[in-house]
Amino acid sequence: MPDLSVNFAGIKSPNPFWLASAPPTNSGYQVMKAFEAGWGGAVWKTLGVPIVNVSSRYGSVNYRDSRMIGFNNIELITDRPLKDNLKEIEEVKKYFPEHAVITSLMVESRKEWHQIVKDAENAGADGHELNFGCPHGMCERGMGSAVGQEPEVLKIIVGWVKEVATKPVIVKLTPNISDITEPAIAAKQGGADAISLINTIQSIVGVDLDNFVPYPVVDGNSTNGGYCGPAVKPIALNMVKNCAQHPEVSLPVSGIGGIENWRDAVEYILLGAATVQVCTAVMHYGFGIIREIIPGFESYMTSKGFKSVSDMTGRALPNVTNWENLNLDYKIIAEINKDKCIGCQLCYIACEDGAHQAIGVGQNGTRVPFIIEENCVGCNLCSLVCPVENCITMVRKDDGKKIESWKDRTKSGRIPTTFNDPLAGGIHHKVPEPQKALKSK
Repeated sequence: MPDLSVNFAGIKSPNPFWLASAPPTNSGYQVMKAFEAGWGGAVWKTLGVPIVNVSSRYGSVNYRDSRMIGFNNIELITDRPLKDNLKEIEEVKKYFPEHAVITSLMVESRKEWHQIVKDAENAGADGHELNFGCPHGMCERGMGSAVGQEPEVLKIIVGWVKEVATKPVIVKLTPNISDITEPAIAAKQGGADAISLINTIQSIVGVDLDNFVPYPVVDGNSTNGGYCGPAVKPIALNMVKNCAQHPEVSLPVSGIGGIENWRDAVEYILLGAATVQVCTAVMHYGFGIIREIIPGFESYMTSKGFKSVSDMTGRALPNVTNWENLNLDYKIIAEINKDKCIGCQLCYIACEDGAHQAIGVGQNGTRVPFIIEENCVGCNLCSLVCPVENCITMVRKDDGKKIESWKDRTKSGRIPTTFNDPLAGGIHHKVPEPQKALKSK
């Protein structure tokens, strides 16, 4: 069996699956319940000077038959007294000494940072996550993403924490910034031991069309909240990759954003994360999802010959490059399996109206579409919209011997430089005459 245990910047846990700082980690009861189910670690709901929350707090984006593909919240940090949280942290560590308990922290002054770090460590916390990402409520008070968006301020506060911390310090980054690597570098310069990302994305998920108020509604008004859930995973993966690849960051990464199954977790780890944190999926389906995540993850590791999580970490990074380095001579086209085709013609509609008019219909009196090979650019759209698995596949047509990138062509002076340059890629692509779009013609 592969070894799932991890040592994340000095924080040990039996597996890389942690709960993110959020409602599921609001109490010792919940954290113990999660550890009993199989979770390896938990980042406690952010501690600080207790706040007063509003009602309601959550909104979501539903898509067709799927609920909560995107989740929005305007809930703030803990509303429970610090002494209660610290007491429960101490209790959890008594029952689960091998599990990772990390305190998420958010205060203002240097004095407050020093005090809360000492208090958390006295309670038995294994590490601290500095919440520099909350995009609502707390940022209006000069905390949360207000810090995460100012690298110099972030660096100063990390330095304050490191003055007294004896446990590893993780900096949680906000995605509400142009370049995620700037605060990541600042965290490194401030002395952080690791980073976690992403925190939630500033958002409004919808509007009540009858009362003209965005969701969630609070007595006829609303505000922007933090967006998370499956819909944010592509954004989070890219930011994790950016930090993992940047030579000036060079810190362990805990990946967060839209993780709800073992495949999601594997993707984060292959792109550089050493642990992953889960929130929305637990709020949707409960702690029990870990019972499917762990065996699926172990099975994948076994199939690929990975002995440990560290063997997997960053394995996909060498294959992520800039666009200018991609091979322009790589050629694939679509191929339709007529035996699997159900004749829905979604591929035809998508290609005809949204792509390159490379699919025809009506051949031999059937509803089965066919590929117009000379027009197919290998964009994948048809295979993505097809509702039948492996009905449309992409087949390689070049011989694999020639590799030439945009950078190569630039160096050799063979790139388009004028508006009507014959070196352009679409010069020889067949496009129907505009009039053919008119039904009357």
